[in-house]
Amino acid sequence: MNSPAIDVLVVGFGIAGLSAAVTAHQTGARVTVLERAPMEERGGNTRYTESFWRMKNADQVSDDFEDRFAANAGGWPDPGILRDLVRDRENQPAVLRSLGTVDPSLIATIAEDAPKALKWLESFGVTFDFLPLYFLSQSTTRMGPIGGGLALVEALGAYIDKHADEIEVLYETSARELLIDNAGAVIGVMAMGRGNKPLEIRARNVVLASGGFEGNPEMLSHYVGPQAQFIRPVSRGGHYNRGEGVRMALSAGAAPCGDFGSFHAQPVDPRSADIEPVVLNYSYGVLVNDEGRRFTDEGPAMVDATYEVVTRLIMGQRHGIAYAVFDAGLDDVENWQVTVRSREAPLQADTLEELAQAMEIEPRELIGTIDAYNAACPTSGAFDFMQPDGLATEGLEPRKSNWARPIVKPPFRAWPIICSNCFTFGGVKVDDNARVINTEGDTIPGLYAAGEVVGLYYRVYTGATSVMRGAVTGRLAGADAARRRNTAG
Repeated sequence: MNSPAIDVLVVGFGIAGLSAAVTAHQTGARVTVLERAPMEERGGNTRYTESFWRMKNADQVSDDFEDRFAANAGGWPDPGILRDLVRDRENQPAVLRSLGTVDPSLIATIAEDAPKALKWLESFGVTFDFLPLYFLSQSTTRMGPIGGGLALVEALGAYIDKHADEIEVLYETSARELLIDNAGAVIGVMAMGRGNKPLEIRARNVVLASGGFEGNPEMLSHYVGPQAQFIRPVSRGGHYNRGEGVRMALSAGAAPCGDFGSFHAQPVDPRSADIEPVVLNYSYGVLVNDEGRRFTDEGPAMVDATYEVVTRLIMGQRHGIAYAVFDAGLDDVENWQVTVRSREAPLQADTLEELAQAMEIEPRELIGTIDAYNAACPTSGAFDFMQPDGLATEGLEPRKSNWARPIVKPPFRAWPIICSNCFTFGGVKVDDNARVINTEGDTIPGLYAAGEVVGLYYRVYTGATSVMRGAVTGRLAGADAARRRNTAG
């Protein structure tokens, strides 16, 4: 059989796929990219994200980077297995190499390579800086590219367009199944092109960079549960991420990694068609469900460190919706408008009864909830919207730990909030070169994973690390796949 003309086949055109494709080409490989979206919408989730990186400067990740990952590394693994982490990977037992927890060495690799990836992106004309956030204050340090993720897609996309005679891109084409030879090596994919046309594409190496499964309601229902019907992708790009990359890898024997039952959750206005229409002012008011009842502590700590947990609680409500309720005191919060990215006007009324009617909630329930909350608010203490101020309710369940002030002064306002799905956590395990590891602890020859296909998060997202993960793992995969082309058959 003749050797395939393609050295590296990349599935996906977001930051992970772009980083893999461009790096492989720069290393001398012949590259083909498959992208489900049409050319004008290429870029997946990356196209729509602000793409913050958890870094304190261009040369170093944040001080809390590895600690935050360690705190969310996945359940309570057997210490008798983990003790062998001190060994070199080649000498670790198979049960550890394939264990469904994040390898600390991979986190260390991302931390080490993130500054290199940032500088590499700058070589394409991208500029990074400390940019305005939709948080008034933050608990860590973040940088981002000027122009957001779209700037990354356009910069790397321009490189691919410039080398179109050497990097083929098949738009509106999705991979469906891996091709595997008798020796267990991946040698290409079965894909589906325009008009339901099946395609067999052979390649020496395949990089799966096609995102998670936030755009697949069947997989979400299977892994997240029935409440998944109330969530939606945070941006248009997420609708193209339907989980084939994860499924193909698992079907090929890849070891699962990451929290399949969870995802990066953000609170958004369900009425809005805006990109990422977050509503992050709720800590200064109260959250009620569509029965008019509070269900969580709205101010446990800084919003940037707690919004994901609160948002999942919103998903768990009867119809997956809540309302952030305020009085005129919201205007005491200087520049609160930056925390709301929805351009839909809040519901507003001169009385709580009228507000409840606008919210389609029984007025007696909402008024009773607000009265109980007001009675539990402290009567002294200084309100400080920039940091936890200790203004906590007393004798109220659930408690509000900070920023508790009575809701008494009209006009009264409310924003509806649902849980959106930025990306899913469940993926596959990879080594420090982004090579996919199978359930026996061995690498699968010719198969790589990058970006969201890599399982990295459990329970709570370590903020401002997803695009960073995509760039780093994409570059690792592209470089190793390009090197391997010289030894593959």
